[in-house]
Amino acid sequence: MPLRFRKSFRILPGVRLNINKRSLSLTTGGKGVHHTVNTRGERTESVDLPGPFSWRRTRKGH
Repeated sequence: MPLRFRKSFRILPGVRLNINKRSLSLTTGGKGVHHTVNTRGERTESVDLPGPFSWRRTRKGH
């Protein structure tokens, strides 16, 4: 089983810095809706809906 590295730090309320072995990312937002931008040029918008439902859109590039 390969080892994985992932660490997340809260910088400010509603802002997190996420680190893994491939990139850094910055996540803004709180429960329900958040936006993530990483150093590989990917942007993700996520919405958590009640129950087992959620929505996520990822854009590659700038």
